Amino acid sequence: MTAQIIDGKMTANEIKKQLKSRVEERIKQGLRIPGLAVIKVGNDPASEVYVKNKRNSCEKVGINSIAHDLPDETTQEELLALIDELNDDATIDGILVQLPVPEHINSETIIERIHPDKDVDGFHPYNVGRLALRIPVLRPCTPRGIMTLLEQTMDKMGRSIKGMSVCIVGASNIVGRPMGLELLLAGCTVTTCHRFTQNLDEHVRNADILVVAVGKPGIVNSEWIKQGSIVIDVGINRQSNGKLIGDIDFDVAKEKAGYITPVPGGVGPMTVATLLQNTVDAADNLHS
Repeated sequence: MTAQIIDGKMTANEIKKQLKSRVEERIKQGLRIPGLAVIKVGNDPASEVYVKNKRNSCEKVGINSIAHDLPDETTQEELLALIDELNDDATIDGILVQLPVPEHINSETIIERIHPDKDVDGFHPYNVGRLALRIPVLRPCTPRGIMTLLEQTMDKMGRSIKGMSVCIVGASNIVGRPMGLELLLAGCTVTTCHRFTQNLDEHVRNADILVVAVGKPGIVNSEWIKQGSIVIDVGINRQSNGKLIGDIDFDVAKEKAGYITPVPGGVGPMTVATLLQNTVDAADNLHS
């Protein structure tokens, strides 16, 4: 049987509708409009596209998006000063620094300068630490978005995610590591595979849920996928013809998986929707 598609785009649109209603309700109550400051340093083409999408999504939901487009030569000290200013600004609920930043700027220093209550990307060590300790506040966007998709899929299957065997391929700070924490919190048995992992196929074959987040097409042989499993493909890779593909061969994988995310239209839209979700959550719960 061909796998059922996990439609991230449709779910993201539903989340945005809910967020728009929440923002409208805030306004009715006399509360201010949530504010998201988006900082972009330099002119990285991919970053230009991502930032534009985030700002457009803010507009649709009713979040006040404040743009800070800085030149390539911006110093780390200047960027830190801007973050300090935004940390102190009561109208700003979230601060996002679009990565990557130019090489002369240390991204870890920048992330740690953002106040944890305004870290809507969920990258600050405080927020990752709270997730590890099972008391999450602002959760990393992509893993939280994936959990939303998995919760919906579990409902369709009529079963609990607890006890399921999960294989995560990729151990980045942005996706792989916090994804493992999210799934542990949900009660799964989690294996995280990385560049030193041996016999990758054995781990993949055993997975009820497979999450691939490397950014390398073909990193996982689709033939390894367990029959009827749930496959989450986080990879976004642009081919020479401009077509976007994931980290796995979708056409082969869909014949083995029970449920699968497409690329594009799977995890990507959920990341942006979850960023907005974190921003409104911060406004409602941390700054009101």
